[in-house]
Parts: sequence; C-alpha cells; structure tokens
Amino acid sequence: MLTATLYGLGTAVPLLIGAVVGLRYDLPRPVLAALMAFGAGTMVAAVSTELFQPAFETEGIWTAGAALFTGALVYVVADRLIEQKLGAAALGWALMLGALLDGIPENTALGVTISSAGGVVLLVAVAVGNVPEAVAGAASMRSQPHFSRGRALSVWVATAVLLVVIGADAVSDTISDGTIATIQAFAGGATIAVLADSLMPEAYREGGWWVGLSTALGFLVAFGLGA
Repeated sequence: MLTATLYGLGTAVPLLIGAVVGLRYDLPRPVLAALMAFGAGTMVAAVSTELFQPAFETEGIWTAGAALFTGALVYVVADRLIEQKLGAAALGWALMLGALLDGIPENTALGVTISSAGGVVLLVAVAVGNVPEAVAGAASMRSQPHFSRGRALSVWVATAVLLVVIGADAVSDTISDGTIATIQAFAGGATIAVLADSLMPEAYREGGWWVGLSTALGFLVAFGLGA
C-alpha cells in the first residue's frame, strides 16, 4: 500500500506543481504554447503505446475500439457542457477534466503494476505529461475574469488527492489484465479528445506554426521513456 501511495504521489505531485506554476506565474505566451505542445506530444505517445495498444492486443479491436470511443464521447460531452456554462473560461476546466479522465485509468494501471518495471516506465511517462497539461489548464483559469486562485487551487488539489487514492486502492489481484487494458483504452479516447478539442488548438493559437517542433519533442521523450 505504501509503494502504491508513493506511485500515486509520483503522478499527482507533478500535476499539482504544474497547477501552482500556472496559477501563480504569468508565463510568456511562447513558453505556455511550448509547454502545451510538449504535453500534447507526450500524450500522443502515451495513447498509442501505453493506453490503446494493450487493450487492442488482449481484447481485440472491437472491445478496445468501443472503450476508446466511449472515453472520447464522455470527454466531448462533458467538455461541451462546461463550454456552454462557462463560455470563454472553459479551456482551463476542460484541461483539468482531461487530466482527471485520463489520470484515473493511468493511476489504476500503476496500482496494479507496481511490482513490474513497466510500472516505473508508466509512472515517469505520466508524470512528464502531467506538468505541462496542468500548467496550461491552470494558466487558462488565471486569465479569466472573476478568477479565484483559492478556488482553482482547491480543485486541482482535490484532483491530485483523488488520483493518489485511486492508485492506492487499485492494488489488488482481482482486477484482470483485460479489465485494466480496457480502462486504459477509455483513457486513450479521452486523451485524444483533449488533444483535438483543447490542447493542440490552444497551443497553435498561442504559439503559431513552430509548436509542431515542441509537439514532436514531447512525443520523442515519452516514446523514449516507454521503449
């Protein structure tokens, strides 16, 4: 249980650090764009190699595809509801939702695989991707009118705590590899939707044509960690 908790902290603390940076500091737009693009690159690598592929190999294309599409659908619908309610302020909350929807399955997988080397690889990859995602989400919240730093920070803290608890509770032999793989495919779908709806469009809007280079670098780093 202690090891699982430490693994959960290994993913939640970077998320919280990124949120604090985004809420406290007014980062230059090129830096923020580079961070968002880098995070997008790491997420692309995570979806293809660590989230969808295990489900495809163990459960087949139909089950894996259904889980992937369901994850995307849940995020798209939730993001749309947030957008209708908050308007221009929706981006930060949408990125936080994305961090939660892909973080829950990822931390569940970490809790199950803590005894293997693969768990360490997944831990590092998730931690690397969480920082820029949280920085971008928190910075977007900060840029909105009627911003409350305390309220925003409390939401990010609650998200981080939830991820730690989930990782610790997942330490069980009763969760099958197929179930974990399907949950990860769900996370992959949510991640794809985050990229398409929020992260990559905002990175391009803030940074312009060159952000593709930062995205490629993020992909390379995450892929190298998982190799």
